[in-house]
Amino acid sequence: MNINQDCLAHLEQIRWDRKPKCPYCGSTNYRKLKNERRYQCNDCFTSYSVTVGTLFHKTHLDLEKWFVAIRLVLNSLGSISIRQLAKKIGVNKNTASYMIARIRNAVNEDKELLRRLLEMDESLN
Repeated sequence: MNINQDCLAHLEQIRWDRKPKCPYCGSTNYRKLKNERRYQCNDCFTSYSVTVGTLFHKTHLDLEKWFVAIRLVLNSLGSISIRQLAKKIGVNKNTASYMIARIRNAVNEDKELLRRLLEMDESLN
């Protein structure tokens, strides 16, 4: 298993307690799609992953970079600059700016997910 798969498993534990739940209809009646960490809802027939409805949805960055960025942004005294974040996680400044904006938005809209990510991250160290 690679690091991104580990991060997806970590996120599934936080969001679903490892029991996938369709973000579109709320059903837990699913089948796992082969060769992907995606699921097909057997009730509404949509496919989904654990990132749907989160700040990670429709991003092409590895979750590992997101998890590190969240920790750096939320734990930095004052505020981490765009350039500092870009350098620390190995992305360009536009990507770092995008990530900071999404993280700040999630502070207002999905505070519980961020809290649980930080909590679980600390327990792994």
